[in-house]
Amino acid sequence: MIELEGVPELIDPVMVAAFEGWNDAGDAASTAVAHLEREWKGEVFAALDAEDYYDFQVNRPTVWLDGGVRKITWPTTRLSVVRVGGDKPRDLVLVRGIEPSMRWRSFCNEILGFAHELGVEMVVILGALLGDTPHTRPVPVSGVTSDPDLARTMDLEETRYEGPTGIVGILQEACTHAGVPAVSLWAAVPHYVSQPPNPKATLALLNRLEDLIDLRIPLGELAEDARAWQVGVDQLASEDSEVAEYVQTLEEARDTAELPEASGEAIAREFERYLRRRDGGPATGPGAGPAAGPGGGPGHATDMGDSSYLRDTSSGRTRPPKPPKREPEAGDEDGGPAEE
Repeated sequence: MIELEGVPELIDPVMVAAFEGWNDAGDAASTAVAHLEREWKGEVFAALDAEDYYDFQVNRPTVWLDGGVRKITWPTTRLSVVRVGGDKPRDLVLVRGIEPSMRWRSFCNEILGFAHELGVEMVVILGALLGDTPHTRPVPVSGVTSDPDLARTMDLEETRYEGPTGIVGILQEACTHAGVPAVSLWAAVPHYVSQPPNPKATLALLNRLEDLIDLRIPLGELAEDARAWQVGVDQLASEDSEVAEYVQTLEEARDTAELPEASGEAIAREFERYLRRRDGGPATGPGAGPAAGPGGGPGHATDMGDSSYLRDTSSGRTRPPKPPKREPEAGDEDGGPAEE
């Protein structure tokens, strides 16, 4: 039994989780939860025992000085709670950490123990994967669940993925078997610019989360960071004609695939999002709104560093980036993003 002290009774709580590692391309998912924690001043109330779940030769502790005293920070997963005010206040339980190295079933059971004690109504797990998507287009975000009823009522995809998975997939299945409604939101990050940060993907995840849980999320400088990130990648890509041609090929493939979705309904959803932000109103409901937000993503253009991500280091020449060996994607059969 998990006993929690100092945590008030929560109002309609939703748990939002993200983990660094295999399921966090461009650090987009973990940065999204960090943004929520920062904007709403989350208070950490629990941390999992690092000894139980982490290999310290893989995720090493860090040493730092606090007023001349040396201290150690151990890699772990922490839980915090934030209260969102407004006409309909509610609470979020934020889970942010590193994908565990071992004992995944015990790890998930411990997370679910906290969810049970806190009365969590739904768990939303954020993830990001590498995909054949151009950085110039809105970031694709898919919402998937293992619960057919939830898929129907919240306009989500019922996961059909088969193959290797990460802690996001394991936690979602653990929630399903425990009878806790769970949704995974996946952002697709361009594989040729995969290094963090990626504010555009973070922004897209937060926009989709906003629609899913019917809550307006303060974005701070994230939209501006996303625009700066895209400008920076545009400039780097334009310096090489072969890279520019490759990006154009991805754009054409994406536009052709999504042409049927450019409907009046999709345009109306985007316009509703604009009106909500202009008027300061809440989101209209679960499942409303487009999968991705306006152009942009996490990080500044200056964070991009040099153009080494477009360079063949063995030959010293630039070349069109090719997809690296990457996470298996459930949508590989039809070009969609992975679900686990």
